[in-house]
Amino acid sequence: MLRVLLAVPLIALHTLVFGLAVIGIGLLDRSGRLCSGLARAWARLLLRGLGVGVEVTGRGNVPAGPAVYAANHGSALDIPILFGYLPLDFRIIHKRSLYLVPVLGWALYLAGHVGIDRGNAFRARKSLLAAAARIRAGTSVVVFPEGTRSPDAGVRPFKRGSFVLALEAQVPVVPVSLAGVKRVAPRGLSTLRPGTVRLAIHPPIATAGRGPGEAEPLAEEVRLAVARGAEAA
Repeated sequence: MLRVLLAVPLIALHTLVFGLAVIGIGLLDRSGRLCSGLARAWARLLLRGLGVGVEVTGRGNVPAGPAVYAANHGSALDIPILFGYLPLDFRIIHKRSLYLVPVLGWALYLAGHVGIDRGNAFRARKSLLAAAARIRAGTSVVVFPEGTRSPDAGVRPFKRGSFVLALEAQVPVVPVSLAGVKRVAPRGLSTLRPGTVRLAIHPPIATAGRGPGEAEPLAEEVRLAVARGAEAA
């Protein structure tokens, strides 16, 4: 019970302290690499404080070059799980409106994470093209293609935008399954309990030679791989 009562204050305190540190470092190092190290430390300390362990499988499936990593999304814990334990330097794709949130938004911007404007089709397309150029230049990104958190352990349909991004960049998509999160936080942080979750990295799916018209079948292919991994826990 005490752990549940402390969960939200603990998350807020960790995020404030590390967010301010990222802002300071980000002003000096615009590569984002030092900020990524801070994000990893933030995530691991936070999860440890919450009593959440993470088991990682499939490390050998991480490709040598840039890729789009597509994960299922069921909890606020998903982001620290990925930042703490996905074994590579990456940036997340997020709603551009988060840049307006004090500390969090500034930290995202200065750390080089990628904001997509979803409120306007033209600006969204322009944002996707800019993000694809960054990926081609060597930046891996993580996306949550469901678009919102799933209310249960099931994996909802994947939206095509993330896969248009991968096809534009002509980089592989790596399915990532987060399994067991709903056992740890069945109805959100208010029901948090100690436990172990699993982060499974699956073999990459190639996009070479595939055009933007294949975004929907690619999305379903990735969703099935993610869902199988999530159900196997």
